[in-house]
Amino acid sequence: MANVHDPTVLRAIAHPIRNRILGELSAQGPLRAADLSQELAIPANQASFHLRQLAKYGLVEEAVGEGRDRRDRVWRLVQEEGLNLDLGELEKQPGGAAAAAVFRSQSAAWAHVVIDAAHTPEKEPDVFRSITEQTLRLTKDEARQLGSELNEVLQDWVRRTRGRDQTRRTYLLFSILQPHPETPARREES
Repeated sequence: MANVHDPTVLRAIAHPIRNRILGELSAQGPLRAADLSQELAIPANQASFHLRQLAKYGLVEEAVGEGRDRRDRVWRLVQEEGLNLDLGELEKQPGGAAAAAVFRSQSAAWAHVVIDAAHTPEKEPDVFRSITEQTLRLTKDEARQLGSELNEVLQDWVRRTRGRDQTRRTYLLFSILQPHPETPARREES
């Protein structure tokens, strides 16, 4: 995974459509703006704009040789294995605190969307959903090791399933590993 050191990159990926584009490129591999337009249900010119913005920040690049001709632009991730964000380090950079605040706000809003969708009764019979909540007793080093091992399994699945297979749809695995948050009652006691 590539480490993100530039707060402006953090602002670029805080945008929900750009974040989804990065996700689709990770899941499917190189894509055209038209492919993303169809997948995200947005106009092709909007997909093109966001791809150019992601390219400006070094997150995507043209996949030379993938297009049908010179006018056919196909895009791919620069870092296929993903990005690593250390918000604490990014906040130390000029403009980093503001960029981290925007990212946290967008990320929290997105997390609510994901959780709400996970708890909504499924109307499509061919969709699988799973919600797992497991508590463990770990040291910080053990938590880091668990996170690393889970990421290795996930990256293996990404590599095995990457591509434009029409029998597949894009699934989102949303995972958080952190110390157990205080319950509202415990916060009120403090």
